[in-house]
Amino acid sequence: MSIAFKDYYATLGVARDASADDIKKSFRKLARKHHPDVAKDKATAEEKFKEINEAYEVLGDPEKRTKYDHLGTNGSQPEGGPPTPGEQGGSEQEFHFGGTGFSDFFEQYFSGGSRYGFPHEGAGSSEGHARPGTPRPRRGSDIEGDILVTLEDAMHGTQRPISLQMLNRQTGQADTRTFQVRIPPGATDGRRIRLAGQGEPGHGGGPAGDLFLRVRHAAHPDFSSREADILHELDLAPWEAVLGAEVVVATLDGSIKLRIPAGAENGRKMRVRGRGLPKGKTERGDFFVVLNVVLPPAANDEERALWEKLRDTSTFQPRSARPPQPTTP
Repeated sequence: MSIAFKDYYATLGVARDASADDIKKSFRKLARKHHPDVAKDKATAEEKFKEINEAYEVLGDPEKRTKYDHLGTNGSQPEGGPPTPGEQGGSEQEFHFGGTGFSDFFEQYFSGGSRYGFPHEGAGSSEGHARPGTPRPRRGSDIEGDILVTLEDAMHGTQRPISLQMLNRQTGQADTRTFQVRIPPGATDGRRIRLAGQGEPGHGGGPAGDLFLRVRHAAHPDFSSREADILHELDLAPWEAVLGAEVVVATLDGSIKLRIPAGAENGRKMRVRGRGLPKGKTERGDFFVVLNVVLPPAANDEERALWEKLRDTSTFQPRSARPPQPTTP
């Protein structure tokens, strides 16, 4: 089955030589516009949001971006690309997922899972006694893939319909199965969800392998995750950092009022306990607000006069009092 090349730069609307900052800005703008929670046409927005996330998953990671750039524009396999089925344990099956939020192109080149079966530990061993001349029962291979989960779904939990197509690479015959996958509340990034018996069928009467789906948190324009903790970068004006302020901050489950103390430094982390992802039956992770002091744009005459007055009256010295010594040519 041929796999269509994905132009991630076109998806994010940036040039191939765009800076990492430009890629991040474009992602945030598009993600806010197409986030399913705010768009009117939720079905269309959800598909667009997944495409944007997949593109940012690759272009927002320097290592993945370098690998992607080596692919060119035709999807030719780079050095160190996906292994052949023989290298994966001899499986004749190729697997294609539907509903996981990732394309076959991503699954082939950038997924942590596998589009081919992985033999289970102990696979190939006999189960029971086979008659002479008959193949021994052998357990089917396990299958691994990624599933894109929004932070909102990770917070509250959800059910997702997933399809799995098993293509026999020798005969060309395909078998497709569809089933519901339960994403539990508090599903952290990297967590593996096991679906017992949904992997490759067994051989000679052996049991089927398992399907493992690795949770990948969808990039969010306002939040990021670290285990069960949620992080939010809050922009502040210089006078808010100096004088202090009360700011309303959105979280994944409602807004909170946060008091910014006077003299808050850029990069400071403020912790709000128990407002992260569910963590066990009764606990939750924390919500961290990272302060980011932003300079205002070019000042008009009145604003410039105020900055000059501040400069002339302030005793603050950001650098050492000892001036640097001039160097002699």
